[in-house]
Amino acid sequence: MEYANHLKEYAPAMSEAQVAEEMDRIRKAAVRNHTPEVYKLCYSAVDLTTLSCTDSVESVTEFAGKAVKFYRQFPHLPNVASICIYPPFVETVGVVVDGTDMRITSVAGGFPSSQTFLEVKVLEVAMSVRNGAAEMGYEEIDIVLNVGKMLEGHYDEVANEVEVIRAEMSPEVVLKVIIESGALKTPDLIRKASLLSMFAGADFVKTSTGKIDVSATPEAAVVMCQAIRDYYRKTGRKVGFKPAGGVRSAEDAALYYTIVEEILGKEWLTPELFRIGASSAANNLLTAIEGREVKFF
Repeated sequence: MEYANHLKEYAPAMSEAQVAEEMDRIRKAAVRNHTPEVYKLCYSAVDLTTLSCTDSVESVTEFAGKAVKFYRQFPHLPNVASICIYPPFVETVGVVVDGTDMRITSVAGGFPSSQTFLEVKVLEVAMSVRNGAAEMGYEEIDIVLNVGKMLEGHYDEVANEVEVIRAEMSPEVVLKVIIESGALKTPDLIRKASLLSMFAGADFVKTSTGKIDVSATPEAAVVMCQAIRDYYRKTGRKVGFKPAGGVRSAEDAALYYTIVEEILGKEWLTPELFRIGASSAANNLLTAIEGREVKFF
């Protein structure tokens, strides 16, 4: 399908100066959201992540098991939204979290570089879905946009890859597309990548893999949320937003919460439309909520 022409239906991206001005405004507004209630919502939106070369069945089982123990040790708090892992551990996590509300997020499709054959990407996604819990409606897949082709301007190829991968999963599987905003750099490319992902069927657009030098930035989040807003106004379809990589403190989480609140509105501030990819942020959010140091994970 031709997607590049649809970009012309949307206004161009803000300039870097305009984005910086908008961020100044939002940073000031974010102070009001340094509250336990906001931190609780942010914690409930966390995709608790382990994506290490040292991951094993044993370590991932222990990791997911801590999240399950959270229900007993913090019964007064909402738990994280999902456990995010590499494809071979989908079934492992499924066994551990069975019977809970937590979803399973698997990176796939040549994560983190997306530099492999499309057929390999499709197969990896299909295997991850098949080995997971898609039939029970709580599996999610995070893939990476083809950044190299995006930088070369091959926009139809970029979007068609997403479309082909989306076709490999049932509608109840949530597809998050990582645009790797730190590699795209400019507001123009970040906006185009976000729109192309949504055109092709993304349920979420996500900032980063966390595997390159520049991960999530508030400036990229502003551009992406504006793209989500404009896409919704034109189509009526709500797409979620996920910052990931470099979100460490409770204040970081509250800033992204405020960006979503200011640009998309409070209706986006649920785990169905707002996620935070994090590991260390989970303990820091718990510490801010409880008012004492918490090292649970």
